[in-house]
Amino acid sequence: MGLSGFLRECMAFLQVERDALWEEFGAIRGMWEDPWCLGGDFNITLFPRERSSQRRISSAMRKFAEIVDDLGLVNLPLQGGEFTWNGGQNNQTWARLDRFVVSPSWIDQFSGINQCRLPRPVSDHFPITLVGGGIRRGPTPFRFENIWLKVEGFKDLVHSWWQGIDVRGSASYKLAIKMKEIKQKLKVWNREVFGKLECNKSVALQQVEFWDRKENERIMTVEETELKKEAKENYRKWVIMEETHWRQLSREIWLKEGDRNTGFFHRMASAHRRNNSLERIKINGEWLLEEQEIREGIANAFKNLLSEDTGWKADIGRLQFDQISQQEAENLERPFTKDEIHVALMEMNGDKAPSPDGFTMAFWQSCWTLLKRRF
Repeated sequence: MGLSGFLRECMAFLQVERDALWEEFGAIRGMWEDPWCLGGDFNITLFPRERSSQRRISSAMRKFAEIVDDLGLVNLPLQGGEFTWNGGQNNQTWARLDRFVVSPSWIDQFSGINQCRLPRPVSDHFPITLVGGGIRRGPTPFRFENIWLKVEGFKDLVHSWWQGIDVRGSASYKLAIKMKEIKQKLKVWNREVFGKLECNKSVALQQVEFWDRKENERIMTVEETELKKEAKENYRKWVIMEETHWRQLSREIWLKEGDRNTGFFHRMASAHRRNNSLERIKINGEWLLEEQEIREGIANAFKNLLSEDTGWKADIGRLQFDQISQQEAENLERPFTKDEIHVALMEMNGDKAPSPDGFTMAFWQSCWTLLKRRF
């Protein structure tokens, strides 16, 4: 079915039919390397919380969970409601029987995909749909890529930029303006010189394949053998950079670079994007769905909240606090030494989420020798 495949099933009610269907799914998965998506009415819940009256894990639920795990499928969060079916006596039973589950490679291809519950006009099941894209957030904010630090000559380039920016004013003003200029230069350099990571890796791989073909056709010269070695080393460099890129986005800092965890980092970054996406929001009892409505609704809500005069202030005059000594008070107001700042900076993790200006701790750690005079 090309790039991806869909399987839609209305699950059998009989246990023997259901088990046969699980076996068929396993057989299909064994023959299928492409991304795939499985969706429909499974007639079973995955977790106890997915049924209003469920208090324990049944054998059928356990089997369903094992199948999803064995097939390596991901259960996408459901937006628009908790359940997809209701019935029973007086329609008091609610359950999530309908869902889409997808392979990790599907998420890699369609990272903006979510499943959403739609209104139901007649059926006892709510229809669900796959929705892609997510809310647009305007221009992409600047984020320093730690892989840039692995580029030969990068620090010297930043140093030359820094020295070429002439700013007059206080130390804090100079630092702010220079960092703003550095940010703009990095954007241009990334677009025009560094290029796209995936494209660079692909070109490097083509070079490796070129020399492999030459080696199969004839005996290569010493110079050609050296060129093949350089091509393989260049490809290895881009593979490591790709892993560094996805590790930074995934924020899974407990894993080390170089352990071939790129796929895991990619999936975790996609999961972060799904968790951080804002498809709709309820303000003053009204659901807002459109991007512009959400933007204006949030801005107006906080504007009203922060402009309210509550007429109340906390009174802590009668509270008793333990007092610190005079020496401790003086130490709190003592300026930090250069060594204290350097030690604190180097103890931080360079892959942590960047500050609002987009620069990571890895940037400050690597360029501290250049920038420390401004602090």
